[in-house]
Amino acid sequence: MTSPTSVEEGPEHRARSVGIGRAHAKAILLGEHAVVYGAPALAVPIPQLTATASAGRSAEAPDGAGSQGGLSFTMTGSLSRTMVTHVSDGLRRLTAAFKAHTGVTDEAHLDVIVDAAVPPGRGLGSSAATSRAIVLALAGLFERELSDDAVFDLVQTAENVAHGRASGVDAMAVGADAPLRFQAGRAHPLPIGCDAMLVVADSGTAGSTKEAVGLLRAGFERAGRKDRFLDRATELVDTAASALASGRPELLGAQLTEYHELLRVARLSTGPIDAMVAAALDAGSLGAKITGGGLGGCMIALARPEHARNVTVRLHETGAAQTWVVPLRRRTDHG
Repeated sequence: MTSPTSVEEGPEHRARSVGIGRAHAKAILLGEHAVVYGAPALAVPIPQLTATASAGRSAEAPDGAGSQGGLSFTMTGSLSRTMVTHVSDGLRRLTAAFKAHTGVTDEAHLDVIVDAAVPPGRGLGSSAATSRAIVLALAGLFERELSDDAVFDLVQTAENVAHGRASGVDAMAVGADAPLRFQAGRAHPLPIGCDAMLVVADSGTAGSTKEAVGLLRAGFERAGRKDRFLDRATELVDTAASALASGRPELLGAQLTEYHELLRVARLSTGPIDAMVAAALDAGSLGAKITGGGLGGCMIALARPEHARNVTVRLHETGAAQTWVVPLRRRTDHG
């Protein structure tokens, strides 16, 4: 891990007046839940959905519920007051961790504003994207150089507070510029041997990762269930990665649908998402599945470029609240 750049603080040195940080959403292709137990997962960045944070100094602490502990936090969008309060609590912990890591001793009141287009509770990495954007904004404000590992560690600290035991795939994927394979804290860019479209559809209902994790863990209590789940998940992920690299979209799509069945049998899908999966397949999708923690949230469908519009239309007809199309473009470099 690279050490932070040393910056003297005091009257002779003033950090810049504002720092800006950016991150984006992600979708899990395959590997949900299994990745927490050390199995591999495949993730795709969604650059259309961004989180941008600005961090600046305030001459004096403003009044209001968002101001506490030397920090004022504002978040745009339609988040509930409860959710904003929860995020604010996490921000204070994240800021403290950032200062401890970088040696910042400045006690000036901070104003942090986050403009987040990543819908929360949908399995798209909203909390990780917000945390990464804030870390980068703080680094810019205090003129600290952070290694990739340091940024990951700080975001992962926030993720563990928000979700309990986080695998790290979200913390890594919200800063990635290409699809990646993640396992046990390490990530590698994925070669892509074909052009395809990934259609992401929001069911309109927030998922519950914590509830889903508990439900799956309860199912694992029966002898052999955990090993069977992890073995099957790993098999599907490995086959999907090979299919993506070799340009076999039909085989990749089949693995998506099989992984959905794995999660459906584990009772982690919902009726509306199952209906959207069926509609996507009927509309010409090569494969479809729930994505993220489950019990709500989003689903994804793999489509050839010429079929993406039809798949998208059918998903809206079936109840999708909103959709996004993510191109998967041929790339053979391994980064």
